[in-house]
Parts: sequence; structure tokens; C-alpha cells
Amino acid sequence: MTVYTDMDCDPAALQGKKIAILGYGNQGHAHALNLRDSGFDVIIGARDPGQSSGAKARDAGFMVLPFAEAVTIADIVMMTLPDEVIPAIYESAVAPFLRPGSALGFAHGLAVHFGAIRPAEDVDLFLIGPKGAGRWLRAEYLAGRGLACLIAVGHDATGATMQIALGYASGLGCGRAGMVETSFREECETDLFGEQAVLCGGIPALIAAGYDTLIEAGYAPEVAYFECVHEAKLVVDLMFEAGPEKMRQAISNTAEYGGYLAGEALVDDRMRQTMKTILTEIQSGAFAQRLFDDTRKGSPDLMRFRAHRHDGLEAAGERVRALMPWLVEKG
Repeated sequence: MTVYTDMDCDPAALQGKKIAILGYGNQGHAHALNLRDSGFDVIIGARDPGQSSGAKARDAGFMVLPFAEAVTIADIVMMTLPDEVIPAIYESAVAPFLRPGSALGFAHGLAVHFGAIRPAEDVDLFLIGPKGAGRWLRAEYLAGRGLACLIAVGHDATGATMQIALGYASGLGCGRAGMVETSFREECETDLFGEQAVLCGGIPALIAAGYDTLIEAGYAPEVAYFECVHEAKLVVDLMFEAGPEKMRQAISNTAEYGGYLAGEALVDDRMRQTMKTILTEIQSGAFAQRLFDDTRKGSPDLMRFRAHRHDGLEAAGERVRALMPWLVEKG
């Protein structure tokens, strides 16, 4: 594994270059603000410069242009748009306006790796994947720290792609923590698997199942919420800070012993096989194809999933959080 830091970056790699961030959402706003604060020339590309995120970017002091106009004048274009809309926007407003020798970056490799778009060989292609949400990327930068990131080069038309990518990631603050070299394939497939099997699929489903089990057994919703949701953050924080073994050292012997027993029962051979199936469907492109197909149809699957709101758990959470208003994010 190769890990770069700010010491490996050429400060001149991005000097004099205009950087267009396409999208001003979760990742885009943090990219734009951090790069500007690092002294780089940043503009924003938006679907409609006068509406929604485009208006927010203008209020933050950025020049905001339609996608195609931003791409036309940029030396470096970074795609921070949602994966499912990238193919259509790339074909209509990016590919026809990219100049040979310019650089094209992505915050996630899905559209490139699975062939939804095929960037021309005469542009530098790179990936910068900060390991955390945009608001965290911004907060760590402002605190004088940084998020680690994954960095990859797709093709190197000018011979300078890696230095451009390193300079860009350093401008985000990632060089303060570490920039891990990878590939579009590895970043994409591991990121999707982590989201689905553990972070955004496995953990919420396990939490909801635990909550339901306690409610069905007659326990109070607020108590069930404390045990299955509220305390999940405390345990994850312990693992984040020092790893699973240190977490086990910090909890009671009762919790440690019971955790070993229950963990073996829950994560059995059937669940491990399910995880392998999830990974296989990601690797084959089946998941990406399903995502793009659903988007073309107007996202009926996504809307159906969103409609399955767990009203009881959400209501209990509101009551519990009301006891500790300082936990609620401001703004």
C-alpha cells in the first residue's frame, strides 16, 4: 500500500489552473470551499445556476455557471454529482466540452468503472475519494486536520495526472491525514460493499430488528431506542478511536462475553454467504445496472424503499433526542 502526504505534493501542480466543481451538494460544497481556502481558483457548475445548490454556491461567493460553460473554461473538472445522474450529464454537458489535456476527476468511481461513461483517452482521469461525508471533510479542514482519502489515476494523458490528483487531494486537506493509492475498481467495489453490507444496509437493518424485538417483547420504545440506537454511536466511537479490541477493553465483562456469544449466532455461515452474494452482484455490475435502470424509470424502486419508514423507531428517537437538545445538529 502506498500512502502519500502533503510532503509528496508539488504545490505548483494546480497553480494557475481553473477548477470546476460540478455539483454543490454533500461532497461538492466541501471540495469547493476547501480548495478555495487553500488558494485555488474554483468555479461551480450547476444544472440551473439560479436554483437550489447553484444559489447556495453563489451565496458562498463562487462564480456559478451551467455545466457546459464551466467545463469549457476549466482546466480541471471534478464530478461530485450523484452517481445515477452522472451518465446523462456527462454525455450532454461534459464530454463535448472537455479540452484535450485537461483533467477530469471523480469523487466515486462507479460511473467510470462500470462503463456508464467512457472518458476520452486525451484527458487526465483521476479519482479522489475522501473517507467521510462532505460536512466532515469541511469540518476537519477548518479544524486544521484532514480526512484520509483514496486516490487513483485512470489514464495519464499528460504525464502529470498523479501530481494533479495529489495537489487536489492536498488542497482538500487530505494530505494532512493520508492519501492512499488505489484503483477505480477497488475504490468503487469496496465502497459499494461497505455501504450495502455494513454501513447503510447492515447496521440500520440490525438496529431496526433489535428495536422491533424489544418492542414485541413489551419493552418501552424509549428504552429500546436507547439500547439499540443511542448507544450504537458510543460503541462505534470506541472502535473508531482505537479499534474493536480496545472497544472490548472499555466495556464491561458482561457486555464483552455476551457480545461474543451473540455475534457468533448472528453472523453465521448464511449471513457470510449473503455478504458474498452482495459483493458478487456489485463486482458483476448488476447493482450498478439496477441503479441506472431505476433512475431512467423515475426511481420507483428508490421511492418504494423510502416509503418504508419505521415510524415507531423514528418517533421514539424524537422523544429521546428531545431530552438532549444539544445532540441535535444545528442548521
